[in-house]
Amino acid sequence: MSQLSRRTKLAAAPAHEDIRPFEGLERLQPHAAGADIGAHEIMVCVPGPENTQIVRAFGTYTADLEALAAWLKSYAVETIAMESTGVYWIPLFELLEQHGFQCCLINPATTKRVPGRKSDVADCQWLQTLHSYGLLTDSFRPEADLIALRTLLRHRARLIQHRSPHILHMQKALLQMNLQLSQVLSDVTGETGLKIIRAIVAGERDPHTLATLRNSRCHKAEDEIALALTGTWRAEHLFVLQQSLALFDFYTQQITACDAEIERTYSTIRPDWGTPAAELPDAPHKPHSHSKNQPKEVQVRQHLYRMTGVDLLALPGLSASGAQTLVAEVGTELTAFPDAKHFCSWLGLAPHNDISGGKVLRSYRLKNHNRAGQVLIQAAAALIRSDSVFGACYRRLKSRLGPSQALIATAHKLARVVYKMLKDKVPYEHTTAQAEDERFREREIAYLRRKATKLGLTLTEPEVSLVS
Repeated sequence: MSQLSRRTKLAAAPAHEDIRPFEGLERLQPHAAGADIGAHEIMVCVPGPENTQIVRAFGTYTADLEALAAWLKSYAVETIAMESTGVYWIPLFELLEQHGFQCCLINPATTKRVPGRKSDVADCQWLQTLHSYGLLTDSFRPEADLIALRTLLRHRARLIQHRSPHILHMQKALLQMNLQLSQVLSDVTGETGLKIIRAIVAGERDPHTLATLRNSRCHKAEDEIALALTGTWRAEHLFVLQQSLALFDFYTQQITACDAEIERTYSTIRPDWGTPAAELPDAPHKPHSHSKNQPKEVQVRQHLYRMTGVDLLALPGLSASGAQTLVAEVGTELTAFPDAKHFCSWLGLAPHNDISGGKVLRSYRLKNHNRAGQVLIQAAAALIRSDSVFGACYRRLKSRLGPSQALIATAHKLARVVYKMLKDKVPYEHTTAQAEDERFREREIAYLRRKATKLGLTLTEPEVSLVS
C-alpha cells in the first residue's frame, strides 16, 4: 500500500476520541514570590487575593532590602525565586536567608524561552507564577560555611592570573636587551631567575657575577649563563623590568596574605566528621607534581580530611589546590545530587544527546564553565601517561573517540569516583593500568560469549603451546 492510499484510508476511518479527565496544574507553593533584580531597582511579585498578583519596586540599599523582607513577611511569603543577574542577587539572597526565607537562585536561560516579556514587571510576575507551580529548578550552592572559603579560593585564582602577565613583561624586557635568560633557565621566576633579576634591578651588570647566583641544581654551567647574560643594558627596558618585578612581588605578597586568610577560614569551618589529623593516611607519591602556586599540601590534606572524612589527595592527578577547589565548589555531602549521573551532568562532563524519532542525531558536550569540572579535566590531563586506571582508560578511548573526547570521558570517570568517595565516605583504592586492562579484556570476552550464544555459536579460546 502506498503512502498516499494509507493516508486516504486513515482519513476515511472514523475518529475514536478518548476523553480523559484533566485537573490542570496544581499550585505546589501558594506562598511563593518572584524577584527581578537589577543594579538600581528590584521588582518583587507576591500572590494577591482572588488569583491576582501584587508587584512592588524596591531599591538596592540595605534599608530597602530590610523593607523588602518585612513586606514579604506581611504577605506570608515562604519562598522566593530570583534570577542570577551578575552579582546583584547576592546581598538580597543572603539577607532573605537570614530572615528565614527559602531562596531559589534561577538560571535566566530556563525562564526566557517564552517570548513577549520585555519588562521587569512581567519578568517578576512570570517568576512568581512558575515558582508557585514548582516549575523552576534551583541552582546548586554548597553549604553556607563553605561560601567564604569558595570566595577566597576564587580570589586567589584571580590573583595568580593577574600576576602572570608581569612575568611575561619581565621576559620581554630581558629579551629586548638580548639577555637570553629564558634559554638557560626553565623558569625565570624560580630561585636562580629571581636572584639574577633582582641583582640586575639593583644595578649589577657583570654577567660573570650574575652567573654566580645560579643554584647548584641548575643544569646549565656558569659560563653558559654568563654568555646568555651579555646584552645591551638599555635604560627604558631596565625601567620596565624594575616595575614588572615590583608588581610581581606585590601580587606574590597578596597571594601569601590570601593563603593566611584561607588557613584562618579553614579553622572556623565546622568539623563534619571530627577525624583527627593523626589518623590521616600516608601521602601518596605523585612525581612531577611540584608547583610554586600550590598551597601547603600537608595543611590542605589535614583540613580536607577533617571536613570530608576521606583523603581526596589520594586520587591520582588531583593536586592540593584542585582538591580544595573541588570541595569548596561541590561541598562535602553531595545531597543535592541523587546519583553520580546528576553530579556529572552538573559538572558539564556528561554528553548531551539530541534525540528525534528514537535516533541520536548528535552527541556533544554542553558549554559549561564549571570550576569543579575544569579541575577534574586538568586532573585527567595529568594522567594521560600514568600507570593508573584513568591513564589506561584514556589511552583505550583515544583511538576510538579522539584525544579531546577521551579526556572528557576520563574526567567523567574521575567525577564518578569523587562522587562515590564524598557520598559514601569510601577511601580510594589505587588500581594499576595492567589490572584495568585485564578487567577490560575479561569484559570483552564475556561480551563476545554472549553474542556468540545469541547467534547459536560457541566461543572457544585457542590453546597456547609453550615452545621450549
